[in-house]
Amino acid sequence: GDSSLVSQAQEEIVEMKDVFSVKLKRRRFAGQKNGGTLLGITIFKCLNKEENKLTDCAIHLNNFSEDHCHSWFRHLKEILNGFQNRPKSLKVFVNPRSHKREATHVYYEEVAPLFKLADIKTDVTVTEYEGHALSVLKDCELQAFDGYCLLACSAMEEFVLNRFAFLFYNRVVCVGGDGSASEVVHGLLLKAQIDAGKDTDYIAKPVKALVPLGVIPAGTTNVLAHTLCGIKHAVTATLHIVMGHIQPVDVCTFSTPSKLLRFGFSAMFGFGARTLALAEKHRWMPANQRKDFAFIKTLADLKPEECELSFLPVQVAQGEPHENDSKNQWHKIQGHFLNVSIMAIPCLCSMAPRGLAPNTRLNNGSMALIVVQNTSRTEFIKHLKRYASERNQFNFPFVETYTVQEVKVQPRLRSGLDAKENTCMNAASAEGHHPWNIDGDLMKEASEVHVRVHPQLINLYG
Repeated sequence: GDSSLVSQAQEEIVEMKDVFSVKLKRRRFAGQKNGGTLLGITIFKCLNKEENKLTDCAIHLNNFSEDHCHSWFRHLKEILNGFQNRPKSLKVFVNPRSHKREATHVYYEEVAPLFKLADIKTDVTVTEYEGHALSVLKDCELQAFDGYCLLACSAMEEFVLNRFAFLFYNRVVCVGGDGSASEVVHGLLLKAQIDAGKDTDYIAKPVKALVPLGVIPAGTTNVLAHTLCGIKHAVTATLHIVMGHIQPVDVCTFSTPSKLLRFGFSAMFGFGARTLALAEKHRWMPANQRKDFAFIKTLADLKPEECELSFLPVQVAQGEPHENDSKNQWHKIQGHFLNVSIMAIPCLCSMAPRGLAPNTRLNNGSMALIVVQNTSRTEFIKHLKRYASERNQFNFPFVETYTVQEVKVQPRLRSGLDAKENTCMNAASAEGHHPWNIDGDLMKEASEVHVRVHPQLINLYG
């Protein structure tokens, strides 16, 4: 009724797809929990900010009529309940032993308040001993939840992660680092293959995971979460889950001639793998100090790996190629390589803001094969520094890049080396088992590793 306010009013349009909660707004006295004078309703929406960051904001609609406010409240709630991809309930596991207790802090301070605001029910279990999460899940009525939330970093036991993933039914949220996320991805996809009756030792054409996964960064490394959201930001990742923003994402299978090693998004052989192997031997050190030490030590002892790379380039012709045609198009290179990277996603991180593989995408059905030939330590360091800058890190004569569908990496035993160097190599490679860095997890294999990309194999929130 104030004419001066009416003349100053500006119209604002709020799209319901951006709204995630509506509440009745009341004035209450200190200590008063129920009742109070009705002031109107408050709408909570997801707001896009700079640099891919999301935040929440409140819009207050004032009206003193109980009937009028309740009518609007019920109608808006009906609209919100109609968004199918938004979770209604989550089972949450908190690992208090995670890196610097970061996952616990992130959940209770940043994630849980948004889940509560969005009326997402949560059932939280704080694990107290090894295998606690597994024992709870065995007795849990999983059908009562339509999503799950795992808070873990690298300290969470691998077998709990694997077994936990086998029991999921609907939606999954992982609050933790890359180790936790990659284990859950592998478990979800492996469960899908078992349910489909697939032979899990060899999976040429895996079936898609039926369960979407949300990844909230709370670990030492958070490449997957950073890549999905374009930023390492727990609130942004949480709001993508709350809003039901889903992206289909390509996944790789890593296999030897006799077995499936795992599902994953990226792998490094050579420098990237040796650095991780050395860091794993010094887990008693603080995480950041351990990573820096391993990086500098591996760089000081820089050695190439002799191996044979076979790869199938992405088909440029329209239509599906015949199997015989594909076999004839395999390319092969052999030599000494400082590092080999195979990545199905861009792999953004703080050290590489444009990504370790900036020319690939989340779901373009291809992998980036990045091969760094043997060169001097000085030139290799120049190449590494480029990742943190705007300059092209691949613009060196010793760096080759390919866009591929499949890759086979066959390590070779070194020849022509003195006994001391061979001994050092064998110690690093665990008696002939060469280290691999797959999504930040260390694996050691002696035989050929075959990597295939499978388009849009899993849905991720982002």
